[in-house]
Amino acid sequence: MKIRSVVKGALTYIPGAQRFLPKPNAGNNPGTPYYYGVWLKHVALLSENGIDTAVESVAELGPGDTLGLGIAALLCGADRFYGLDVVAHTNPSQNLKVLDELSDLLRRRAPRPTKGWPDFDHLLDTKLFPSQILTDQRLSASLTPQRIESIRQVLTDTNTEQAGSITLAYRVPWSDTKVIQKDSIDLILSQAVLEHVVDIDKTYQAMYLWLKPGGVMSHQIDFRSHNLTSEWNGHRAIPDWLWNVMVGKRAYLINREPWSVHRRAITDCGFEIICAMQQYRNDGISRSRLSDRWRNISDDDLNCSEVVVQARKP
Repeated sequence: MKIRSVVKGALTYIPGAQRFLPKPNAGNNPGTPYYYGVWLKHVALLSENGIDTAVESVAELGPGDTLGLGIAALLCGADRFYGLDVVAHTNPSQNLKVLDELSDLLRRRAPRPTKGWPDFDHLLDTKLFPSQILTDQRLSASLTPQRIESIRQVLTDTNTEQAGSITLAYRVPWSDTKVIQKDSIDLILSQAVLEHVVDIDKTYQAMYLWLKPGGVMSHQIDFRSHNLTSEWNGHRAIPDWLWNVMVGKRAYLINREPWSVHRRAITDCGFEIICAMQQYRNDGISRSRLSDRWRNISDDDLNCSEVVVQARKP
């Protein structure tokens, strides 16, 4: 456990001290290649599992500083995008920069950036682009000057959610499920977000409500300690009383829940899991170091560091 993690949480209990703490996600823009790579990954993996990614409406949970995934979705043919956050982060000027850079990457059919997990290169062409999914015909129709100008207009005017055929909405907070119409979304995405949500069951229930029948969600969930501890799974060695101090009064940190809890929440809602790709590590803390809360965790949960899960609403 890192002492600064405890101090940051403890300071949130002191009136006025929070102004000295960095804002959540402040300055944490990973850059346009990151958004490009994440979008290509989800598109390729969805297509591999028989899902048509030429959808009309997309929502993202926890876009953070920049609406990069949403901009990519719009540039690839979607007409409606909803970004859903707990705390307002998005930066209009940064969004415009990402729009121009993503437009250029897609026009050039640029290869995927640095390889990460999971490896999806076998789903790409020899130039490391998903040309069989993002076809010339599809991109020619979605990258017209008129469409790009409409995206630019809604990104520029934060009081406008629609321009031409394009709708782009940023809803904060999204705790009320009425922020999106029931049965209206084709695809919901998230990248390293669901390990942060406070109420896992309510979050999956909301996504089930928003998706159309036959709609799909695709999430990559990171079960590592997010640098709160030296070991990747060391957060499960922290007793609950101390963990509560670390979380403090922050809107979110990480929830520490393992993959089995997410899987149960997904199926309890009524989703059909299409695929669940798990990554394992054996270099974390041993079972003997687990706190009482996690002492009976399964070996699968103990060693699972990441999951990509895709599920369909019947």
